[in-house]
Amino acid sequence: MRTKIIDTALFVLTWLFAGVTLLALLSIIFYILINGIPHLNPSLFETQFTTENVSMFPSIVSTIIVVALTLAFAVPLGIFTGIYLVEYVKRGNRLVIFIRSTTELLAGIPSIVYGLFGMLFFVVFLGMGFSLLAGSLTLSIMILPMVIRTTEEALKAVPDGFREGAFALGAGKLRAVFKIVLPSAIPGIFAGVILAIGRIIGESAALIFTAGTVAQIPEGLSSSVRTLTVHMWVLTSEALHLNEAYATGVVLLLVVLLINTFSAFLAKKLTKG
Repeated sequence: MRTKIIDTALFVLTWLFAGVTLLALLSIIFYILINGIPHLNPSLFETQFTTENVSMFPSIVSTIIVVALTLAFAVPLGIFTGIYLVEYVKRGNRLVIFIRSTTELLAGIPSIVYGLFGMLFFVVFLGMGFSLLAGSLTLSIMILPMVIRTTEEALKAVPDGFREGAFALGAGKLRAVFKIVLPSAIPGIFAGVILAIGRIIGESAALIFTAGTVAQIPEGLSSSVRTLTVHMWVLTSEALHLNEAYATGVVLLLVVLLINTFSAFLAKKLTKG
């Protein structure tokens, strides 16, 4: 009887907290949509930013490029690091323990600290200045622990029978990992990549110190850029274009939705392949 009461209470609490979380999420989304959609107008999508139109189009382009560059730097390194830690190093190895402790420590560092590091190292020491490259490299370091940990967990979830079967058929270690184990872990790895994309798009503090706040379509890796979140921050801090800031929030939601949908579709295609 007591066990049944506890189970019922836990069931109710689970649904209650899930409902509260969903309600909070929907409240935020509807608040942004209600305040932002009425202020969407063609001038916000002009190719050149001015103080009159406060166009977000350069920021949309910059955001997409920053996401692509950051993933290009961080994802291959994170995946190969995860493969090495799970498939090639013996379990309980001190090196693995040290690397995992380090990645967990890096994952807990505030983004503004990454921004200060990026400014001192990439912007000043390496002489990159406030640039697209400096911002992307800083974000790469920021999301690397997430990619490594999700890759590790995805690889660990693959049954050992897959590996043993590949070895029994005469496959070498490299072939077994890349032909059998890694394809099976792709859905889990892409889940981590999608989370990383969300963090990249939502980041502002690190980019203010490294990529700058210039609202222009980047002409190269050395160009200073302004992503959508930084664009929103600038508009709200000036307190002159709050309506346009809400409209930018609507577009930001759509960009996140489209990128996540595309990532999920790509993961599904690769899994089937």
